[in-house]
Amino acid sequence: MNIAIIPARAGSKRIPGKNIKDFCGKPMIAWSIDAVKQSGVFDRIIVSTDSDEIAVVAGKWGAEVPFRRPAELANDAVGTDAVLLHAILESERLFGQINFACLVFATAPLLRPEFLCQGLEILKTSGASCASGVTTFAYPIQRALQINETGRLQLVWPEHATTRSQDLPQVVHEAGQLYWVDAQRFKNKPDTFWDVVPVPLPRWAVQDIDTAEDWKVAEQMFAALQLQQA
Repeated sequence: MNIAIIPARAGSKRIPGKNIKDFCGKPMIAWSIDAVKQSGVFDRIIVSTDSDEIAVVAGKWGAEVPFRRPAELANDAVGTDAVLLHAILESERLFGQINFACLVFATAPLLRPEFLCQGLEILKTSGASCASGVTTFAYPIQRALQINETGRLQLVWPEHATTRSQDLPQVVHEAGQLYWVDAQRFKNKPDTFWDVVPVPLPRWAVQDIDTAEDWKVAEQMFAALQLQQA
């Protein structure tokens, strides 16, 4: 059995109620649920939440909420690995053994079904324990600047001041959309970054949503993609 696990706790401080806030005509979480359904690679769609309100919305859009996330796993200091492990164990208790599980973010309206399919295929063929969606930085991070104690700009890595950009190694960052895990291996070592392979995603499909500005940018990106597909 393959399951999708969508973590969606209550209590977001920077964007209150962001998991179920309207985003381009649907509750935010509904876009993630739709992408999961359209991928066709999951037997169950599980939402891990501590909120009755979120549970009702998730159920309306086609997900299951067969258990509640305990309070100790529902604060902003808890990492996704602990939430994922709890959801896998609870799901196995209720439904039987899980082969592969995918943590899908509730705030990922740009997620496409094919990304989920690609992630599962990459995980299976690689033999790794985890496959994480990643994308490239828009600018070489080795040229990053910081503001020093005098208010002036300085290079974080001055040794790269004259290095040509094409000579700098390409680096990536998490896309904040999907993490596939081999469920049985993850249970034995619940840390997604001990044996992980990348699922490369295009930058135009990735936008972290933590602030009001992030939300506005995501809406603009979403609208542009909708026009492109029309």
